[in-house]
Amino acid sequence: MMLNEIYQLKHELWLKVLFISFAIQDEKIKSELYDISQIEFRHLKWLGNKLVDENIEYNYERYAIDMVKSTSFECFEYLIHEIQLVMKNYNPDDEIFARMLSDEYYFITRLKRLLIESENYEIAAFNKKRIYNNKDLTKESIDALTMFLFEETYKEYELILIYSYMQNHTKNLTQYNVYQDLIDESQYHLKCFGNMLSIMGILAIPRVVIQELYKRFDVKQFLLDGIEEEKMAKEECRKLSMSVKDDELSKFFEFINYQENYHIELMKKAIRELDCC
Repeated sequence: MMLNEIYQLKHELWLKVLFISFAIQDEKIKSELYDISQIEFRHLKWLGNKLVDENIEYNYERYAIDMVKSTSFECFEYLIHEIQLVMKNYNPDDEIFARMLSDEYYFITRLKRLLIESENYEIAAFNKKRIYNNKDLTKESIDALTMFLFEETYKEYELILIYSYMQNHTKNLTQYNVYQDLIDESQYHLKCFGNMLSIMGILAIPRVVIQELYKRFDVKQFLLDGIEEEKMAKEECRKLSMSVKDDELSKFFEFINYQENYHIELMKKAIRELDCC
């Protein structure tokens, strides 16, 4: 299998582990699965570096992912199967793949232990009940929250991929570090929104990010556009904070709103670096 084809499989695997971590209700297991997803994302980063070093084009195309499961054990069995399928394509003589194999053999061991040691319970992440922690929200609030979470989940996923691609294609250390900060921030936001979608029973994988969004020649214009998008995101957070009649949720969206301020400053920093070069 070609290296860029393995990259696609790893991209899909990262998403599968990540979104199953959102679906799991047990906080300890959820945390462990999320940590595994972050290691899978690190694998993806290393593989992207290898592709660039070998001058091989790659993209973020992927097949449809059906991860709707009824029980926690079905989730663990699903991940074991998906990891094993991807592992078959590694070259164990390559140091990167040797590391991936070592990690994923351990992941499989942990998932098999969960099948023995944990309780098998019903998964509520896909039941479409649209109830948030038994809060008494109005239909208008629920509709606004639903729309916001779907849009922002896609946006954060999109930004993670775009900034990863740009980071992998820059030789400038300042830009590289700015992109890493933006990736880390979007990872955190995606985690927050994904868990909220799960609580509401409407968890779903975001749509595919098209090549035109990340294979950009005018990086400065992309960043300028990004600043405007962050400003719009801030406004959406503000509106949602006001429309959702719940103090806890309003405070959360105010928190996210203020984080967007620093994202804007990071992008301005990257623009200044581009202007200096």
